[in-house]
Amino acid sequence: MRKTLAFGIAAGALVALAGTSPAFASHKDDAQLSVLHGIPGVTVDVYVDGALTLDNFEPGTLAGPLDLERGSYTVAITAADAADDSSPIIPAFDLKLKGGKNYTAVAHLTESGDPTATLFRNNTNPVKADNGRLTVRHVAAAPAVDVLAGGDAVISDLANPDQAKLTVPAGTISAAVAAAGTTQPVIGPADVTVSEGVNSIVYAWGSLDDGTLALAVQTIDVGIKGDKG
Repeated sequence: MRKTLAFGIAAGALVALAGTSPAFASHKDDAQLSVLHGIPGVTVDVYVDGALTLDNFEPGTLAGPLDLERGSYTVAITAADAADDSSPIIPAFDLKLKGGKNYTAVAHLTESGDPTATLFRNNTNPVKADNGRLTVRHVAAAPAVDVLAGGDAVISDLANPDQAKLTVPAGTISAAVAAAGTTQPVIGPADVTVSEGVNSIVYAWGSLDDGTLALAVQTIDVGIKGDKG
């Protein structure tokens, strides 16, 4: 059975990606869902189960996380101020959410530049003390890329819409994105802070041909292994 999803914009559910997402009380059987708008140059409305839930949703912003009952939700993304969800810019799609899991749904471009959407399940497993998790997701209209740290490729040949995950010492990483097999950045370098016990999720989004490539960062607390606190 499909459930109705209410994002509660007036309550401040829409937040900038540059910061940590706000915490909401949760139940172990609920799923957590965030939504990232990664289609450059277009403001959209988001309908869920036929109801307008995100109005005038701008590129590079994140809604959530929100606690949702497990189940299936039908999502349609339309041009801003559409009368209804009958003419989506992305074909309507189902989000199937499992209880106790954490997800981010991303509206983005394919490698060839067509609007699409991808549901990612976020890794919330704890990490060892003094470490954090770095997740990189390629959701840009661009060929496969390498992710560089200190000039060296730490993630190679990452294609849209794939992701790669690393456990790294907590600290600040100077990261850049380059075409696969090269070292000339097409994004960055930019400083990315990886905090202890946090999954820092970096999205490469936008369009290479249109010159709108950018990075966005989402952070999720995952905790420390063995920490009973």
